[in-house]
Amino acid sequence: MKVDGGIPAAGIDEVVRVAKELEEVGYDGGLSAETNHDPFFPLLVAAEHTESLQLGTGIAVAFARSPMTLANIGYDLQAFSHGRFRLGLGSQIKPHIEKRFSMPWSHPAARMRELILAVRAIWDCWNKRTKLEFRGEFYRHTLMTPFFDPGPNPFGDPTIQLAAVGEKMTEVAGEVADGVILHAFTTERYVREVTVPALERGFAKAGKTRADFEISGPMFVVSGTNDEELERALRGTREQIAFYGSTPAYRGVLELHGWGDLQDELNTLSKRGEWQAMGDLITEEILEAFAVVAAPEDVPAAMLARYGGIVDRLQFYAPYRSDPERWKQVLAGFRA
Repeated sequence: MKVDGGIPAAGIDEVVRVAKELEEVGYDGGLSAETNHDPFFPLLVAAEHTESLQLGTGIAVAFARSPMTLANIGYDLQAFSHGRFRLGLGSQIKPHIEKRFSMPWSHPAARMRELILAVRAIWDCWNKRTKLEFRGEFYRHTLMTPFFDPGPNPFGDPTIQLAAVGEKMTEVAGEVADGVILHAFTTERYVREVTVPALERGFAKAGKTRADFEISGPMFVVSGTNDEELERALRGTREQIAFYGSTPAYRGVLELHGWGDLQDELNTLSKRGEWQAMGDLITEEILEAFAVVAAPEDVPAAMLARYGGIVDRLQFYAPYRSDPERWKQVLAGFRA
């Protein structure tokens, strides 16, 4: 099982320092996220200062951009990183797309499927010298002059990873993406009973197999090098689970476990801004379903017992900076 760390979204010096540390400690990859900064710029810097660290977005908001924009960015980061870039995309939710990005929202699963196919059509035009003739319901790309054609990428196409929770988007990931990024708000049972069957339906549509595909995700891990760190991680994880649980789009995960009514309670409290009270509703049973709680050295065995054979790579944030040698051993445990 491969392990990715997080790359900060701002501050060139900080990006350089963290990227080098991730590579030195033994992480397989580094991911940037689109929150309050652009997710792509840090990866350009990270690529310059690392040699083997795989780099990706986890995630970039797809519907905030056109397929042509994503194709250009993906092409350039793949070339600059010498083939180490993974384009991780997510749909976000309607209010953010319409009110924050001022972009259209409709039929997210169908739109995402078409967006990814459009990006691939553009890359085929550049790399395989095919005529650009993509005509869909949401996107149309039919013009590519030599002036705007970068030519074949010496490192090929980057892989496309799609974040998905619901069955429709997960099926799209299985059909048109190279991998799925599981949401942190998931459980082993949900992955086995909902995610994997949906992926298999997507594989069947495209004539793909599980071997052609990567399952990854930012799983909840509660750990620490001392009691203070562990308690802080426990409180933070409970509040994060509660925050995600308040979102109607993620209700299905709770309902699978018989906790559907909790979503209503969390949603009501979130509208009042009662974040601590929300965290208090996350019981030990719920915490255990969503998160691995273990000492650092026990995390690899616990994660492999839960997701080994299902998840190919995971992402978790760990306080390794205080003891890098210790975390080298922890990460080595995922490959034992």
